[in-house]
Amino acid sequence: MTLQRQVGFWISGLVVLILALYLLRGVLLPFVAGLALAYFLNPVVGRLSKLGLPRTIGALVVIGTFVIVFIGLVFLIVPILANQLTAFIARLPGYVVQLQTLATEQNREWLQKLLGERLPDVSRSVGDLVSQSVGWAAGFLQGLWSGGAAFISLFSLIVVTPVVAFYLLNDWPKIMDRVDSWLPLKHKETILGLMREIDQALAGFLRGQAAVCGVLMLFYGIALTVSGLNFGLLIGISIGFLSFIPYVGSLTGLILSLGVAIVQFWPNWSPVAIILGIFVVGQFLEAYVLYPNLVGESVGLHPVSMMFALFAFGALFGFVGLLLAVPLAAAIGVLTRFAIKQYLASPLYTGVPREGPAAPEK
Repeated sequence: MTLQRQVGFWISGLVVLILALYLLRGVLLPFVAGLALAYFLNPVVGRLSKLGLPRTIGALVVIGTFVIVFIGLVFLIVPILANQLTAFIARLPGYVVQLQTLATEQNREWLQKLLGERLPDVSRSVGDLVSQSVGWAAGFLQGLWSGGAAFISLFSLIVVTPVVAFYLLNDWPKIMDRVDSWLPLKHKETILGLMREIDQALAGFLRGQAAVCGVLMLFYGIALTVSGLNFGLLIGISIGFLSFIPYVGSLTGLILSLGVAIVQFWPNWSPVAIILGIFVVGQFLEAYVLYPNLVGESVGLHPVSMMFALFAFGALFGFVGLLLAVPLAAAIGVLTRFAIKQYLASPLYTGVPREGPAAPEK
């Protein structure tokens, strides 16, 4: 088979795969989540297997432990977070109005010079915009949870995902061997090298970033709650969750925390300074301790490319796209670097033909 036919075959296969993902995106969520969970937990099952525990029993123990811990956390934390989220959404317009009042009343002179007679209109527009945004968000969340399809998806996610993860963990070595046997023999070593590089990028980012998010959830949740900030646990867990996207979690949490703190503690600035200090410590912990040691610099995923992948795949495939965004971005990054490397070594870049076998002498 010529190179052109091989390239055409793999491009056609990729197009079929993307089309299948798009058409089946409504039912793929528990299976993709199960695959992601199996990928996360496979190293643990592998270590248990090396210790002499049969892989089936090891997979059952690991999945069972994960399900028990997950259910325990859900029953302990979700009711608290749900109550805080409901109260926060209800009080958000009032917080914004109070912040707006503080900003305009305390600094009326310079704002009057800057905006002139438009100050009342600007203030009214900001308040209306925030009220409409909060109403839209509340309606969106209510519609998301009230729909029958959403309930079915949630039920299938909770029930089917652990089952899928168990079967994948149990048969993981067999699956990998079977996939290896399908690779083109002539390019097998090159493809395996690329797959190892993709796996290294995913392992470095996903497992490392998940550990970073978990530590930041604990740090900000406990610190903001102890500081006395209203909705401290909700904001802290949101910061850790959003930290999966670099800088988004900390920046969002800082804005929310300072806004709530100013309204809650005004005119006492000491608690506001304490909360600001919590974020300074958290940023130092994330940038100089957690990220270098748990994620490292060899991931190969630029923050901008990862954010684009999350938005793009999320828009195309919904929540399934969010789960697939980082693996696909890592794979595309590795393949792109490989393609650039091949291009830089090709006559297309150097302008010098590759040296072929010497022509026979006449």
